[in-house]
Amino acid sequence: MNSHFPRIITLLRKERGLSQKSVAESLGVSQALLSHYEKGIRECGLDFVVKIADFYGVSCDYLLGRTMHPTGETVPTPVQPAGISRAAQESPEQHILNDTITTIYSLLGNCGNDSMTNEVSDYLFVSVYRIFRMLYSSNPKNPQGLFAIREDIIAGRLMACSALALSNLHCLLQGKNLGTLKGLAKGTAPSLSPEKLAQAYPNLSSSLFKLIQLTEKSIMESISGAGAAKSLK
Repeated sequence: MNSHFPRIITLLRKERGLSQKSVAESLGVSQALLSHYEKGIRECGLDFVVKIADFYGVSCDYLLGRTMHPTGETVPTPVQPAGISRAAQESPEQHILNDTITTIYSLLGNCGNDSMTNEVSDYLFVSVYRIFRMLYSSNPKNPQGLFAIREDIIAGRLMACSALALSNLHCLLQGKNLGTLKGLAKGTAPSLSPEKLAQAYPNLSSSLFKLIQLTEKSIMESISGAGAAKSLK
């Protein structure tokens, strides 16, 4: 099996508020065996994978971590209208980002907290600004008059603004006020799960799940690469 399977079947059971005993009885296995599967102590056969996928109403690919969408859907490559140049076409990565940002702003809107929305916007604006300025400044012949803040001091200020926005957002999500910024009201935090996201955002959730999958894969590969490099020293 793999490392995703134990985590996902445990998550699915807890999301539904089910006990190990009741699930084990429904699946025709002992509670001890199910516990071993959930802890990754023992590996199950393919028949059990299919059985537990049917029990929770999800795909086998989802249980195995091959997709973040419970139904096993993948993110389709967007079809571009005729007449648009290759350079202007939306890449799969851009499609994923657009859908995910739309989902995030929808969730923020459901929270009804303008302060949180503003902090998220500040963070995203700074991140996009940083990337664009790096691209713009890669050619020293491009006139720097477009920007009001000097190149030699912008990096530190961008990092500070990003960190401040994330720090403020963290406090607001805990319901704490920060001066004129109002914390999230009690009981208004979004109740989320992969299934709830798929139901609420049927046209957007696949992109969100794909972003999570790709980002975590990139993080793990970076860590593994750093560890390998370190071991060579």
